[in-house]
Amino acid sequence: MRKYEAIYIVPASLSDSEVQTVADEYKSVVEKLGGKVEKAGLWEKRKLAYEIEGHKDGNYILMNFEAAPDIPTELSRLMGINDTVVRHRIYVMEPEQ
Repeated sequence: MRKYEAIYIVPASLSDSEVQTVADEYKSVVEKLGGKVEKAGLWEKRKLAYEIEGHKDGNYILMNFEAAPDIPTELSRLMGINDTVVRHRIYVMEPEQ
């Protein structure tokens, strides 16, 4: 099991409860596949550096989790086909030394 960090952007037009619902949805995906989520939720609302699919602002959601290598692949696939997610990126966290 490795540690990962997923950062994804959802439209700024979503309410805080809708943003939390999206965060909980992806948290449950990781947990159903056998991973362990350390934290998941709204990071901050920001103006985007450039317009993405008509969006000028977005809610950034941050999720830290521990999982087998195949789980981030499935999570990325699900985020890619969801119209609510504007952009996403999943990083492998390097072990602390």
